Amino acid sequence: MSEAAESTLASRLPTTHEPEQPAPAVPPLPLTPIVRGPVAPWYRRLGLADWLALLSSVIVLWVAASALWPAAFAPYAPTYMNSDAILSAPSIAHPFGTDQFGRDVLSLVVFGARQSLVMGVCSVLVSCIVGVALGIATGYFGGTFDLVVMRVVDVWMSIPNMLLAISLSAALGPSPFTTVLCVSVTFVPRYARVLRAQTLGLRTRPFILAARAAGASHASILRRHILPHCIATIVVLATVGIGQSIIIGSSLSFLGLGVNDERPDWGYLLTQGRSYLTVAWWTVTYPGLAITALVISANLIGDALRRWLDPHSVQHLVLARRARRS
Repeated sequence: MSEAAESTLASRLPTTHEPEQPAPAVPPLPLTPIVRGPVAPWYRRLGLADWLALLSSVIVLWVAASALWPAAFAPYAPTYMNSDAILSAPSIAHPFGTDQFGRDVLSLVVFGARQSLVMGVCSVLVSCIVGVALGIATGYFGGTFDLVVMRVVDVWMSIPNMLLAISLSAALGPSPFTTVLCVSVTFVPRYARVLRAQTLGLRTRPFILAARAAGASHASILRRHILPHCIATIVVLATVGIGQSIIIGSSLSFLGLGVNDERPDWGYLLTQGRSYLTVAWWTVTYPGLAITALVISANLIGDALRRWLDPHSVQHLVLARRARRS
């Protein structure tokens, strides 16, 4: 028999397999506790933008407290006049100096916070209510109603805000109510435009279509489904709008078209002290710094709220903090 035949025959014969030896048991590894590094305190985990927002919140809270309890922060009454300290430079008795009537500028700034802050907040509330209602209604219903309202809003937005406020204030006469009305009118188109765009993206979502199929009314859909998804946008727009409203209201007072009675207002303090700018710089500087600080603080808080309420921004913020921590 040839070698090839023997190999073929051997391959067809059953082979006996030797039993496999069991693998030696591996002893389990000892459990060691996971030791994490020390967690940094909260103030070290904050970025520069967070610190600016925190500082801005302190400034806004101080202004709000001054508006609610001005007597607790002002050393003198706003109507107190000291004829012996007319245009007195800043000193221990008068940290911000005195004006041309001998009134303490610090007291005027503190008492003026109420007028400026109330005007800004009320203007934002009025413009927010009207603009949000228009924007959500036009974005949800669409059609001819949307076309007509948006064309009116386009013409509305073509007029500069300051020019529109000055024209309305000059026509209606200076008063606190007129100032709030004129300032709020200038910001209605902004809310309407932004909320309309967001509603257009929401009205075709599956949960809106499911609510319609379930027989929900239009009012119920707008109130329970669309409006809650727009809260973050409304909060950010309102926070930024407070600072801009204060600027326009102070500008109207500076021009003599706003609050110009015995109640102090930051804009009116500027127009009273501009005649003495070369001899008493403090009569204009400190009210201007108060307006600047409040407006910048409101803008920084609005930017921080935009980052914190945006899911994408929050995700990037968490990843950045984890990278710094590791």
